[in-house]
Amino acid sequence: MKISFAATVPEQAETLVLPVAKGAVAAVSVPAASDQDNGTLRAAAAASRFEGEAGGVFETFLAGSAGSVRRIVLAGVGQASADDLEKAGAALAAKYQSAGIAVLTVALGALAIAPSADAVARFASALVLRNWRQDAYRTKLPEKQKRSLVEAVLAGAPEGSEAAWARSEAIAKGVRFTRELVTEPANILYPESFVARCEALREHGVQIDVLGRAEMEAAGMGALLGVAQGSVREPKLLVMRWDGSGGTQPTPLVFVGKGVTFDTGGISLKPPAGMEDMKWDMGGAGAVAGTMLALAARKAKAHVVGVCGLVENMPDGNAQRPGDVVTSMSGQTIEVINTDAEGRLVLCDAITWVQRKFAPTVIVDLATLTGAMIISLGNEYGGLFSNDDGLADQLLSSGKASGDPLWRFPLGDAYNKLIDSPIADMKNVGPREGGSITAAQFIQRFVDEGVKWAHLDIAGMVWASKPGAVWDKGATGYGVRLLNQLVADHFEG
Repeated sequence: MKISFAATVPEQAETLVLPVAKGAVAAVSVPAASDQDNGTLRAAAAASRFEGEAGGVFETFLAGSAGSVRRIVLAGVGQASADDLEKAGAALAAKYQSAGIAVLTVALGALAIAPSADAVARFASALVLRNWRQDAYRTKLPEKQKRSLVEAVLAGAPEGSEAAWARSEAIAKGVRFTRELVTEPANILYPESFVARCEALREHGVQIDVLGRAEMEAAGMGALLGVAQGSVREPKLLVMRWDGSGGTQPTPLVFVGKGVTFDTGGISLKPPAGMEDMKWDMGGAGAVAGTMLALAARKAKAHVVGVCGLVENMPDGNAQRPGDVVTSMSGQTIEVINTDAEGRLVLCDAITWVQRKFAPTVIVDLATLTGAMIISLGNEYGGLFSNDDGLADQLLSSGKASGDPLWRFPLGDAYNKLIDSPIADMKNVGPREGGSITAAQFIQRFVDEGVKWAHLDIAGMVWASKPGAVWDKGATGYGVRLLNQLVADHFEG
């Protein structure tokens, strides 16, 4: 969707959106409309109980020239804050995405108090993100259901809005890229094709490196390779590096994403019902890739490395068995109790590799790791685990500011002991209780001394069964706005 800016409302605008603050319906006025038409409009809006609340929408039509009609839309913007304008933009996109309208003209100058440039950027971003939809495989979509909305013209936006949107547009591009990756079916998106999709990041200045099976075998990544050995798809370790610091940050901030492009559970096979959802078990890797795109597209003044461990977990005759013992790249041994607890096996080798390669001081990993996290938090928050209170606080504040919220969970020796194994250094699952915590404890065992680390369990956040703030049902793009905010607030020079 294209966002354009205009000084005034174009005369040919067929669909005119008037932002209305809460309680300001009585002041609504359509330019060039008669007093009678404006009076009828205000009365009709009041009769429909439209009060200008954020996200509220009222629609009517006024007679135009030569027998034409003009669609007039009142969009509630509440107090015209950034949050309220985001709700308004999302509501407009949801209502008019398939309404046969190509262009929305929004008269921002109609507001008595001009919103900030950042609030306008949030409004535009919500329009773009809520209008996103994956229709590539729908060949018989009825005409009335096809997406028609392709542009929004923002008229009378305050000074600085275009520059603010340019920054937000890069973030929206990253979110959309993540959604595309998460939405693709597993016969289309697998480790090799995931890497191919990310090759496009080179155009933005991102350095791409890829390790295949041979390189990972040479490195001793027995945990990651153990997960992949049941699939005909070769695993990949994708490394994306963006350095916009001008050399002032020799040590990069590191993001690591779990990229299980399809998860059957392996020999510990999942139940058939709902297994199709496991195409999005690469949501952590998708978020890392989208974040790297967003940072590069907006030329972030930071040095960041994104690593994605990409595998497919399948149950063939060569698959890993429950009871197998594997040796991780760190040298630590792992008794595999459950082959469906595979994400932590992928992450541990990816984390070890990136520590040996770049010696980072801060690592954040993201993973759709445990069903237990969905039981704990539902689909409202991502789970946060960290060995550093300062990093945890930064992530919590970034989550709140960006709209990708987090909730912190504990770590401790009592939980750590639950994954001790009688025949190896550790086992890959603990008891049923505290499943998300013991999973985090497992990953922590591979974090070097002195490294600030956070683990984000986003199992309940990457896919939505109902529309949300700036997404429809399906892939949400969770994590991109969060990580971008973290970089912008705490890691840019």
